[in-house]
Amino acid sequence: MSAPSTGPLPEEPVAGGSRARRFRADRPAGRTAALLRLLRPRGRASRQETEPPEHPSVDLDSCRQELARWQHHADSFERELSRVASERAHLLAWLAALHPSSAVITPAVGIGGDGTHLLRLVAGERQLCWHLLPKDLPLFGHVPYTERSTGPLQRDGPGALEQAAHIRSHTRLLAIEGTLFAVPVEKEASARPAEH
Repeated sequence: MSAPSTGPLPEEPVAGGSRARRFRADRPAGRTAALLRLLRPRGRASRQETEPPEHPSVDLDSCRQELARWQHHADSFERELSRVASERAHLLAWLAALHPSSAVITPAVGIGGDGTHLLRLVAGERQLCWHLLPKDLPLFGHVPYTERSTGPLQRDGPGALEQAAHIRSHTRLLAIEGTLFAVPVEKEASARPAEH
């Protein structure tokens, strides 16, 4: 038996008449080739045989389109977030005007030097507080400003979940109070003298 040769293999013809160097390890031999033919789905050619390779510019164009689509979504979400933040600031300014005796603005401590402040007020015998961005401060010109205050407004206020629970219960209480003391429309209409 002779030893296998270690020299270069002969060139084989390739489709289109050109010649290229191929190694035997690149193509399946004997039993492996037969097994691959059996496992390949019938009636379907392999992807390499049917589809031409995509040009990189096509892939780049689809990536750019996808990027533009996601950028459009991000811009839309940013506009909506800005609208909601502005509405929140206006509602907080209104809430502070409804509680003039307890509402104050203080600098936020521990958040950094970005100019963030806190709106603090007492509602339902409990302190509530919200962060205010520097751009929203002009809406709160009617609220007194104080450096770190003493007394009940000294601490940073309740946690977000505790504050939300208190606001819900206080809102229910105000709604019940409103229905208890509301004058029914029928009684109000009958109390007026009839016009002739």
